[in-house]
Amino acid sequence: MNKPSVVIADAQYLIRFALRQLLEDSSSCTVVDEVSDEEELLIAVDQHHPELVILDYDQENHFHQQTIQRVQERAADTKFVIISGDENKDNIYQVLERGVHSFLTKNCDETEIIDAVDATLKGEKFYCSQVIDYLLEKSFARKKPNCSPSPLTPREIEIVQLIAKGFVAKEISKHLNLSTHTVYTHRKNIMRKLDLSSSSELVLYAVQKGLVKGE
Repeated sequence: MNKPSVVIADAQYLIRFALRQLLEDSSSCTVVDEVSDEEELLIAVDQHHPELVILDYDQENHFHQQTIQRVQERAADTKFVIISGDENKDNIYQVLERGVHSFLTKNCDETEIIDAVDATLKGEKFYCSQVIDYLLEKSFARKKPNCSPSPLTPREIEIVQLIAKGFVAKEISKHLNLSTHTVYTHRKNIMRKLDLSSSSELVLYAVQKGLVKGE
């Protein structure tokens, strides 16, 4: 069975080299090309039709936000993992609104990168903690809580609130006096009920429903 194909797009050779080594060692995908500017990327997309592009759009004279749209016009099914040093919140919001699945900063470690690639190839979303903080900030500032009835039970709502606060299953089990297995079962049921696939999406749901409060 062929592994999913990936194109790495970054102006810096050392970044491309490091990402290629990391992905090849992970054995979850195959790097079919690496490119240093938009023109090379579009050629690579036409040639390989990759499942995934890893891109830093914030590189003047090499890549920019419109690069994402141009790839999407050629290969609508190609997914993106953004790994960028851009810390401008408005830029990040705009990029995510373009349909980008996953966003990491260049401070993320190898585990986060592999997890983001694996999640994105499965059609899931993955955001590093810094990007989640930006999204939460935006949600608190611009959105009123959605007060429509929740499909969750009171116990499930408690668990969602704790997950949104950063608690892991072991901590939740102690806090609610439940077994860890029961917490995992609740979490599985919550994700099924809400049709969500990642913790990032669950955190955003909690914010949008007013289940957590800003600090």
